[in-house]
This record gives sequence, structure tokens and C-alpha cells, in this order.
Amino acid sequence: MQIKIFYNGLLATLMLVFMSSCKSLQSMSAAFKPAPKQSSIAKNDNIEFLEHIAVTPGKVYVKKSSLGIEEETDPGTTTKLDKMPSNLSDIEKANWLQLKYSILMDVPVESINNVPLLKKIDEWIGTPYHYGGTSKSGVDCSFFALDVMKGTFDIKLNRTAAEQYLQSKRINWDELKEGDLIFFKTEGPNKISHVGIYLANNKFVHASSKRGVTISDLGEPYYQKTLFSMGRVSTLAK
Repeated sequence: MQIKIFYNGLLATLMLVFMSSCKSLQSMSAAFKPAPKQSSIAKNDNIEFLEHIAVTPGKVYVKKSSLGIEEETDPGTTTKLDKMPSNLSDIEKANWLQLKYSILMDVPVESINNVPLLKKIDEWIGTPYHYGGTSKSGVDCSFFALDVMKGTFDIKLNRTAAEQYLQSKRINWDELKEGDLIFFKTEGPNKISHVGIYLANNKFVHASSKRGVTISDLGEPYYQKTLFSMGRVSTLAK
């Protein structure tokens, strides 16, 4: 009987110790509970761009293995530019074009006096790019250059950018003037694949594969990287 009482007391003691240990373990578990997982990007953290992407205001350039930089669509493409109102007189149309393109080229309006060139460019501005295209529904760079040079300077260019390069005379950077041709190697070092027409203030007009017919700046990294040569057709040299 005494032994039974002893074992009952011992069992009760062990139960109390076990229950006390459980409470201690629960307290310890709560104390060491892991903090809630946070997002890898905090709300106010600066988000880093992916590797090989650089961004400047209004322009995005993505690295390309063959060239180092690839042209990307400019949010302010010329497809959104206002078209000339149809109810203007000839003088008002000329003034409208001069003002519009002085803004695009960032030059004084009085320095722009080749209105026929502006009219021809404005016929094409915003036209989407299409390889081999020859119409307002889609045009490529060499046909655009061919049409503008014929309509403005009465110069007949050959059909492709490579042929137009062979047709023109090499000039230096400081000799550039309105109507000169700018040649690029946009598809690697072995092929002249793009052509534009120089305007003024480092600006040139061309049919861009990403932006369509537009005015671009030779200072942009993509064009600095791919620029190959500058040429002048003999008629302009007179």
C-alpha cells in the first residue's frame, strides 16, 4: 500500500515537471519565432535594371551581342507628330513646316530655308518601316533616301544602301551639310545596311526599323556605335 502511494506521488510529480517543461518550450518557441518573410524588393528600395540595359531620358538601349547596343523604340516617336492642317495657304504651310522642323532639329527657325525638303520629309514622317517597302504603308531606308533625294535635289540614287554608298563620294565629319548621306553598319561589320540623309545640328532623317521615318541624332549611342561613313553625291558637291 505504501509502495502504491509512493508510485502515485512520483507519477504526479513527473506530470507536473512535464507540464512545466511544455510551457517552457512554448515560451522559448515564441521567443525564437522567425520574422515574417519580406519581399526581395522593399517598397522604397531602388530597383536595379537588368544586366546590359541602360536608360536615358526618353531613350532605351539594350545590349546586342553583334554590335554592343541595339536601338529600342523611343516613347516620343514621330508617328505622334501633328500633321499639317489642310486649310493653310502656301506661305502658312511653309511657315508651319519651318517651325515644326526647327523644333525637331533644335535650330533657329530662320536657319531652315529648304521648304521643298521639309515638304518631302513631312510626306513620309511617321511611315512604318518595312523591308523592301516603297509606299506610305511601309518603306525601307534606302527607298526613302532615294525618293527624298530625287524629289528634293533631283538626284537619282541606286536602290540599296550599299549601292548608294558606292555611288557617293567620301566626306569628313566637319564637311557634312544638308543632303549628305550617312551610312551605317547595323547588322555587323561586314555590311552597309542602313542609310539616312543629313539635315543640320547632328540631326538626320531616315526610315528606322524601330521608329519608322523619323529624325534622329548622330550623338545617340546606337548611331555612334554603328556609324560607318558619310558620303556626298556629285550633284550636291557643285
